[in-house]
Amino acid sequence: MNRVRLYWVLQIIGWGSFAFVNVFFASLSQGISAVQIWAFVVLAAFYLISTHALRHVVKEYGWFRLGIFQLLVQTILGLLVLSVANVLAQILINLAFGTLKPEDDFRSLVIAVNLFVSFLYYAFWFLLYFLFHFLDNYNNGLRYEAKINEIRLNHLKNQLNPHFIFNALNSVRALVDEDPNKAKSAITKISNMLRFSLMMDKKQVIDFAEELATVKDYLALESIRFEERLEVVYHIEDEAYSYKIPPMMLQTIVENAIKHGVSNLVKGGLIEIKCREGLENELYIQVKNSGYLNPNASKSKRDEGGHGIENTRQRLKLLYGDQASFRIFNSGSQFVITEIKIPKQRVTLEYQTQ
Repeated sequence: MNRVRLYWVLQIIGWGSFAFVNVFFASLSQGISAVQIWAFVVLAAFYLISTHALRHVVKEYGWFRLGIFQLLVQTILGLLVLSVANVLAQILINLAFGTLKPEDDFRSLVIAVNLFVSFLYYAFWFLLYFLFHFLDNYNNGLRYEAKINEIRLNHLKNQLNPHFIFNALNSVRALVDEDPNKAKSAITKISNMLRFSLMMDKKQVIDFAEELATVKDYLALESIRFEERLEVVYHIEDEAYSYKIPPMMLQTIVENAIKHGVSNLVKGGLIEIKCREGLENELYIQVKNSGYLNPNASKSKRDEGGHGIENTRQRLKLLYGDQASFRIFNSGSQFVITEIKIPKQRVTLEYQTQ
């Protein structure tokens, strides 16, 4: 249902209920005639028309863009004008339907009570309309922010693909002349990885098992290139497979560990991947690699090209906010540890005024 139709449905239901309640209680107290029923219906129609006129004024003159004090003053004045018009309308309606009782209806107390009750009805309507407007704008703001975050996420993922492909092809190039059979095996693994990359392109999170399978292909490919210089160890708890993680996140961390750690060591080194479930339904991913993280190096130097560590930080922030964490640190002088915490339930990212 579009917004305009929803507005009219609520208007008709609301003021129709007002007429029904008045007719119901009038019939209980003193009985009611068909003429009196129509009088209540016409009064409800006047409320509907007058509130719609107020809505038009609010939109036309941008009341909700005013300061709180000016909005309050204009609202009170507007409700008073409508209340006076409503009291006059009640008199005219009763006169038209022959239900006017001058000796009662023109008494100061009766007019004051009618004015006060009309003001309350209009104030209640305006409060509901204001709340609807506020909540609607708030939801629109969330949707807009979610869309911006989605665009940023897609941009970050698109950054990873060329970087990932370049690293994989670079590994094969080293094998083509050296060992053609290993090169063929490497090309098969690259094919699997590229298929994964294309399939995951539009997903914000994927099953942990899918990501791990690609990481294993990548490390198997690197093992062909490094031979005995690369040792790979996995410690994966069964509970880890019930989680979802951002695609190519673990892959990026492992690539970073190879490129800036193991490949810089003459004797090669270790890549150790540990995944376990925490005490509060969070997944801890730890990648340990041989090497040393220079704490004095600039961020751009540690994350050459801007596609590794900083990319991962941004994606985690966009997807999970403060529920996720990322840190990278030295473990002694021989190893670097990258640790990521991801919650079990992913935070959902996922105009015109009424």
